[in-house]
Amino acid sequence: MTAVSEVRPSPIAGTWYEGQADRLARAVDGYISAASLPELPGKIIAVIAPHAGHRYSGPVAGYAFAAVKNYIPDVIAVLSPMHNLYPYPFITSAHAAYVTPLGQIQIDRLLVNALDQKLKERLGYGLTPVVNDPEHSLEIELPFLQRAIKKDFSLLPVMLRQQTRLSARQMGEALAEVLDGKNALMVASTDLSHFHHQSRANTLDAAMLAQVAAFSPDGVFEIDENGEGEACGIGALTAVMWASKALGANKIKVLKHATSGDVTGDFQRVVGYGSAVIWKSD
Repeated sequence: MTAVSEVRPSPIAGTWYEGQADRLARAVDGYISAASLPELPGKIIAVIAPHAGHRYSGPVAGYAFAAVKNYIPDVIAVLSPMHNLYPYPFITSAHAAYVTPLGQIQIDRLLVNALDQKLKERLGYGLTPVVNDPEHSLEIELPFLQRAIKKDFSLLPVMLRQQTRLSARQMGEALAEVLDGKNALMVASTDLSHFHHQSRANTLDAAMLAQVAAFSPDGVFEIDENGEGEACGIGALTAVMWASKALGANKIKVLKHATSGDVTGDFQRVVGYGSAVIWKSD
């Protein structure tokens, strides 16, 4: 039996984002500092951020993480899709920590186990730990968190292969039970429409983000099912929305939208990116 290393090796540092610590820190700090935010009076419960390579989606992601700059959560739950073909509905890491060029982030195994148990009670299945996963959509958010959050925090990593309405809602409500009373933050990792012309992408993304702005996870699924909008991380997105509602959040605001075409100048086949923040008003 192969031993599991303590730290999950990064499969994307140096390609999806800068591989040297100083260059990565400068790039991420630049995306965060460039964001101009509205007033957000209250306690932030969650943010929604895209997960393409930093060059493409970093300017949009910067808005989400600027909203939590200098927050001091003890634990951060990051929910993302699983793009790779694993035969498990919900996946977590079997390692003890993630690593980026900015350092290690310990996984909170007690909370992972607690969420696993809650899911088994609700659905009959829970989180499957895997070794050396190649998934980018969770890791891509970590350098932003490492630069925005000015203290050590632990990580509750969840990757959703199954993204149905039922499983997303059960995930969200189970996650809220686990995080209730904790000094926690949630991150939903999702991109929007994929590989449409810029004008079509903007239409699809506007419809999807309207449902996000309405704080309607059911509406997000309806838009997706009707072909009126797209979100590749729809399960992660809606699970965090449902969890936020259960934890008392009552406000949500879309902060920024753009496409890959806005970066590359190629508007024929673009990917849409959006960022948003969810909070409990004063």
